[in-house]
Amino acid sequence: MKAAVQTLAVAPALEKSPAADKSVAAVLGELFKIRLTMLVLLTTFAGFYAGGRGPMAYGLLLDTLLGAALLAAGASALNQLLERDCDAKMSRTRDRPLPSGRMTPEAALLIGGVCAGAGLAVLALAVNALTAWLGALTLASYVLVYTPLKRLTTWNTAVGAIPGALPPLMGWTAARGEVSGGGWALFAILFLWQLPHFLAIAWIYREDYARAGFVMLPVMDPAGTRTGQQALSQTLGLLLVSLCPFFLGLAGPVYLAGALALGAGFLWRAFEFSRQISAAGARRLFYASILYLPLLLALIVFSKK
Repeated sequence: MKAAVQTLAVAPALEKSPAADKSVAAVLGELFKIRLTMLVLLTTFAGFYAGGRGPMAYGLLLDTLLGAALLAAGASALNQLLERDCDAKMSRTRDRPLPSGRMTPEAALLIGGVCAGAGLAVLALAVNALTAWLGALTLASYVLVYTPLKRLTTWNTAVGAIPGALPPLMGWTAARGEVSGGGWALFAILFLWQLPHFLAIAWIYREDYARAGFVMLPVMDPAGTRTGQQALSQTLGLLLVSLCPFFLGLAGPVYLAGALALGAGFLWRAFEFSRQISAAGARRLFYASILYLPLLLALIVFSKK
């Protein structure tokens, strides 16, 4: 009964706040970090397709994507619930549903908990237990480990890259029912890609992060020397790891050529940024990362053996 009353209270909580100038759909889209959720779906699909054997199992794919989407949406909502005070101090996040007053913490907790629980249930009942366990690990490491670490240590970026890299592995295990080399290769690609991608963002918004009390490397490294060096070394590592799908027999020579070309372009932007630390260089590195990942995943899909 209490749950029913809380559920009925969600819509008014969205609409009666003093800053309620957006539709409920728009507020939920912000709460669920819709672009991040779409990235989760893209990488989960790539893992499922790369790991599949024989004809595409469309029903299983839809169940996997549904579970992953619900899990990602729930994790995003719970993350914003825990960080609402910090988000209110940052110009890039102060308009999110919770700090802006468009949604109450109780509504965010209910929505996030229901979505996350539903996502895990779909993965466990309609996909397989291994994928559900990986989903639970993703949720726990993102909400309970990465989120509080952002206020404690610069290692939060590497720790946060773990849940960000698990969706393609979840797609792989959904298709194959096992963890194997190809799935780990996709995990490693996503893990390493996130590091220079986020360092670029963190450099651009380092003043925002400092105001919020987040311990990011660019906040602790005012000159940017360590930030640039890490972005360069991580992008070089990504180029090398991105060749694994070819050497593991997942993709053919077209993928190898494309991965080398994309990796070289990404590495060049990281090199430029490391040589001259600036917001403009960080933006170029960020845009290179945005271009790199979907093109590399497309190569994996279209050149699959």
